[in-house]
Amino acid sequence: MTLETPAPIGGVYSDRSVEDRAYSKVFWRIIPFLMLCYVVAYLDRVNVGFAKLQMSSELGLSEAAYGIGAGIFFIGYFLFEVPSNVILNKVGARVWIARIMITWGIISAAFMFTTSETVFYILRFLLGVAEAGFFPGIILYLTTWYPAHRRAKIITTFMSAIPISSIFGNPLSGLLMDSFHGTHGLSGWQWMFLIEAIPAILFGVATFFYLDDTIGHAKWLTKEEKKVLAANIEAENRAKSSSPHSIRGTLTDRRVWLMCLIYFCFVLGQYGLNFWMPTLVKATGVTGNLNIGLISAIPYICTFVAMLALGRSSDRLCERRWHLVVPAVIAAGGFIAATMATSTTLAIVCLSLAAAGAISCAPLFWSLPTAFLAGTGAAAGIAWINSVGNLAGFLGPFLVGYLKDFTGSNSAGMYLLAAALVIGSLAVLAVPAKTVNR
Repeated sequence: MTLETPAPIGGVYSDRSVEDRAYSKVFWRIIPFLMLCYVVAYLDRVNVGFAKLQMSSELGLSEAAYGIGAGIFFIGYFLFEVPSNVILNKVGARVWIARIMITWGIISAAFMFTTSETVFYILRFLLGVAEAGFFPGIILYLTTWYPAHRRAKIITTFMSAIPISSIFGNPLSGLLMDSFHGTHGLSGWQWMFLIEAIPAILFGVATFFYLDDTIGHAKWLTKEEKKVLAANIEAENRAKSSSPHSIRGTLTDRRVWLMCLIYFCFVLGQYGLNFWMPTLVKATGVTGNLNIGLISAIPYICTFVAMLALGRSSDRLCERRWHLVVPAVIAAGGFIAATMATSTTLAIVCLSLAAAGAISCAPLFWSLPTAFLAGTGAAAGIAWINSVGNLAGFLGPFLVGYLKDFTGSNSAGMYLLAAALVIGSLAVLAVPAKTVNR
């Protein structure tokens, strides 16, 4: 039996069986692959948190110096984010994402040659330059396949790569550092950087041959399925009549700047936790890099479950704002409670609440700007929001490290992260519900 081309109703095709089959194909074709790429990207971005356990003493890095090095990645990221995403919009995701991954893999491997504070800073900056455009490029890429009402679940599924990378990456990093320490005269942290960089290069090559730039290029879809998907995207783009259509218009749009503030606050909480998690776990009395890795994976297991549940709930209820506010407030409470924990078990429970709330905010957030940005405005806007927001990735690790050096305690840094999440949740409530709950 052959399927007839479904008739469009209001720009969206009415045959649900064709539509559901098409989106199922899209999901299994691109989402697992993109998740694996993001697992590799995130691991290469934050494994410096584990390297710190050995590298700081060997190189003589202070807590503040480590914080600067961890965060300076985001300065390079900030400077090259918008240009990178605009180029991706022109040349296609397949070529540009492949270029990004291969470049950052090479630079990540070069960290094994770090010999001083200055070299550490330079390599972290270059890693940010190399990786700039990867995450916003993927978000932009997903908007060309999925309409808004399906997007929260898809983005949270994709970004579940964050906790996955920590669930498996933290124990792996600890194991590599313990197992290879002293092999061929190299420290464990040097081997960790080298070994964990290899997948980025391999996946970069695979990306060039595997990804399809557009719906029309997907040979694995039937003509009817392509029509359904294309009609949904075209209908949504027509509905975004208020979207800025130029780079300048995007960068001066007040809604975009509100998105920057919200994302900045959420990223401050997210990276402040990610870069310091091994140190926080060690401070509770846990010894051994592998043990620290295994125990620090627990909060990310909770995060993985929370992210998927919140993404599905947000799409099912077509509600965006409170699905951000509630997790952010819970995370703030987790940070504050962690400062009062009197045992490792209680500290891990508190950190699990903080991680599940703070990290879940990131994927849920992207359902806000993508609800009103389209075309060139989406390419520039998503990159600009991500780049400004990720400046918090610089300030978060630096301020947590500075406050620890200044006060001799982790508490002040945790209060800072909690305050940022509360401010971000209040800013979310300033977003009109009718704009994003579509």
